[in-house]
Amino acid sequence: MRFVIQSVTDASVTCESGKKDAIGKGYVVLIGISDEDNEETADRMLSKLTAMRIMKDSEGKTNLSLRDVGGSLLMISQFTLYADMRRGNRPSFAKAGAPDHASRLYDYIVMKAREAGFEVGTGVFGDHMKVTLTNDGPFTIILDSDELLKPRSLS
Repeated sequence: MRFVIQSVTDASVTCESGKKDAIGKGYVVLIGISDEDNEETADRMLSKLTAMRIMKDSEGKTNLSLRDVGGSLLMISQFTLYADMRRGNRPSFAKAGAPDHASRLYDYIVMKAREAGFEVGTGVFGDHMKVTLTNDGPFTIILDSDELLKPRSLS
């Protein structure tokens, strides 16, 4: 699972199907899901996401979490995070999760974020979307479950 997280002052999404959603201060989270991902992966990624201390405190230092600042989430499914460009000039998306599996996990992530008390805006899975945001910093973090869930070496 891959999350691309951008700290924002505001953001919105407009979907081809007509759905619109917006948030104020918080994170835009682009979510890529592979077939290897499951609810446990999603839980650990969401836990890391919401506990990250990348929001600025009164001194301008990144010491606060999303919860500390009452921030919101705009969560957008994005299979292209699994683009493989090792061969040729056209990306392969073979490592992206099958739509049924990825859609179910995306919905699970959104549900869990809401259950944790966060305001969550969303796009529409599989829809063409236009996302606008005001990146605050800019500050962008990439979380990859392959890296996050690996045991750390002691060296």
